[in-house]
Amino acid sequence: MKSSYKWAIASPFFLIISVLISCKTLPKANLANTQQVPHQFEGVTDTLKHNLDWKVLFTDPLLKTVIDTALKNNYDLRIALKRVSVARVNLQMQKAAVLPSVNAEASAGLTKYGDYTIDGVGNYDTNLSPNLNPGQKIPDPVPDYFLGLRSFWELDVWGKMKSRKKAAFVRFLASEKGRQFVVTAVVSQVAQMYYELVALDTELEVLRRNIKLQRTALEMMEIQKEGGQATELAVQQFKAQLLNTQSRELQVQRNQIEVENQLNYLMGRFPQPIARAGSLTSISLPGLVAAGFPSEMLLRRPDIAEAELELRAFKLDINVARKAMYPSLTLSPYLGYNSFKAATLFNTPGSLAYGLLGGLSAPIFNQGILRRNMQRTVVEAEQQLLHYQKTVLNAFMEVTTRLKGTQNLKQQLKVNQEEVDALNKAAEVSQDLFLVGYANYLEIITAQKSIVEAELSLTRTKQQLLASTIDLYRSLGGGWE
Repeated sequence: MKSSYKWAIASPFFLIISVLISCKTLPKANLANTQQVPHQFEGVTDTLKHNLDWKVLFTDPLLKTVIDTALKNNYDLRIALKRVSVARVNLQMQKAAVLPSVNAEASAGLTKYGDYTIDGVGNYDTNLSPNLNPGQKIPDPVPDYFLGLRSFWELDVWGKMKSRKKAAFVRFLASEKGRQFVVTAVVSQVAQMYYELVALDTELEVLRRNIKLQRTALEMMEIQKEGGQATELAVQQFKAQLLNTQSRELQVQRNQIEVENQLNYLMGRFPQPIARAGSLTSISLPGLVAAGFPSEMLLRRPDIAEAELELRAFKLDINVARKAMYPSLTLSPYLGYNSFKAATLFNTPGSLAYGLLGGLSAPIFNQGILRRNMQRTVVEAEQQLLHYQKTVLNAFMEVTTRLKGTQNLKQQLKVNQEEVDALNKAAEVSQDLFLVGYANYLEIITAQKSIVEAELSLTRTKQQLLASTIDLYRSLGGGWE
């Protein structure tokens, strides 16, 4: 009997020790970041820091109005704001979780004890006591009334709830970085689509100007045909050129409607006209400072910061999952009025009742579930590490591509402009030569067609340069610190 009593006392301690030993064999996460980022971007010598807000980057007041509207109404951004709100509420919940829970309780019950039970015999024997007054006699069956407060508090002995709170806070910061990333994406998409819409306006202007010239040339050719100086073949070829340009005009108008509707969608509104700059030629390129060091880019890009914060949160999740296997210490106090008669429930101090129950519990049969949860959390953390490394690699590749692409497009824009100037001069010369009989109508058609193609190419190159510059702005972090 004595040895059994000793084992009953010692067994909880052996249980705790066995649980702690088993926790040492838990899987460990391999979260070492071995990714080596290059010290500088290839071909870039300037290391000035980039930190331009979009209101400084863009000078077009109409574009700023469009972006302002999108930032207020864009649905992706509004969804991102809701994610921040959810993360904030989750953080507040985790802060409250470390505090004891207190519940107001009003309960009533009725119990009939058997005559051959400990409680039944005890109540019968108690009622025979001369120390009881009539109000203290235990009725049969026995009612039970309680009105008061009950509390439950798990003491954060191992720091499990503290880690949960830290993880919630880190995820709140990550959600804010995610919102910043969406803001940058919305600003970039809106600006690119705005410039594309202006580019289509410019293309339409080029086509309509050439339609007038081609219509004049066709009329001139018809007059020459009537005078016997041109053939029907020449007239039909000039007419075919005019029809081709008119067809392209209709195609550009169709593209205008599509892009304008897409831009309205980004602005969170139904299709309607959008006020914009008249021509792409009047728009100056946004002024960007240099890319800087790759390490600086890692600090600026919201998506990289978000991925890094999520990785930190998963590390804290691993800590929580590990400590879930440790014993937990709980306290359950209560305070209130308790009586087996409703009439005497508020008779103080006789009906006043209070108590405190402390407990130490450790998981045994659910060890397997907790271990699987630990393994899953470790794998998720390692997955997040790969996502972080992928985000860094993608950011580096984006910046490198945009830097080189922007430089090439600037050179291409200069060449396209020289081509347009040369073709305009060639068209003037061919027109003069045709009038004096030193050039045929095919040379005029070719010259006019070349001008149209060159001017459209010039417009598209500038639009691509603007888009590439905006993409570079987004790739460098969008002005966020």
